[in-house]
Amino acid sequence: MVHGKLEVLLVSAKGLEDTDFLNNMDPYVILTCRTQEQKSSVANGEGSEPEWNETFIFTVSDDTPQLNLKIMDSDVTNDDFVGEASIPLEAVFQEGSLPPTVHPVVKEEKYCGEIKLALTFTPAVETRRPDNEEGTYSSWN
Repeated sequence: MVHGKLEVLLVSAKGLEDTDFLNNMDPYVILTCRTQEQKSSVANGEGSEPEWNETFIFTVSDDTPQLNLKIMDSDVTNDDFVGEASIPLEAVFQEGSLPPTVHPVVKEEKYCGEIKLALTFTPAVETRRPDNEEGTYSSWN
């Protein structure tokens, strides 16, 4: 099993359904990889075509199947769900990096825009330590 670091460059989104009626929505993204969750900044007033250009780092192994993105609209009372995308990770484990790529955003199984991101996977460097006084070694992460 390969362990390492997944770097996600969240670039932008477009064609999102604007959930605010009076002014432009303020979208942000919740990125989830297994049990790790991170949140982008809020793209204040950027409506259905926000840009973030933010990088997020996750610790992953090659049995982590996907990265989940949930796009939300920040509101004073309750944040609105805009849409979501699931990004398979198998290709980035094989290739090492994927250039900025557009992925469909869906809400209730209907297309509602797209989100662009780049992925880079860096395998962890194996470290070694002595197991006992004789100086024999074994790998450990």
